[in-house]
Amino acid sequence: MSISPFLRSPFTDLTGGMYSHQLLGTCQKQEMRYMDCLEAYGLDRGRNKCAHLFEDFHECQTKTKQFKRFVAMRKERERQIAEGKLTGDNKYVTPRVDSF
Repeated sequence: MSISPFLRSPFTDLTGGMYSHQLLGTCQKQEMRYMDCLEAYGLDRGRNKCAHLFEDFHECQTKTKQFKRFVAMRKERERQIAEGKLTGDNKYVTPRVDSF
């Protein structure tokens, strides 16, 4: 994982902000918490001390837990349909709006 550029120049300082989530990004808060932690501890110590913040930021970007939860709910629905617990119109009833 490379956070800092290999060769620093005024050009890398100007273009460094182009690859961030700060402009209309959904992960703005997680990215800022992670970057603030890295700034406080430095790049080397920050990788260890801020690992939990990086995991939160990575989850916000990739949404892997959300997808795994979706797959598990789909498998459970298919299992209930196969067992005959859900039949007819009850097979594909959408959840209530405030159920999650």
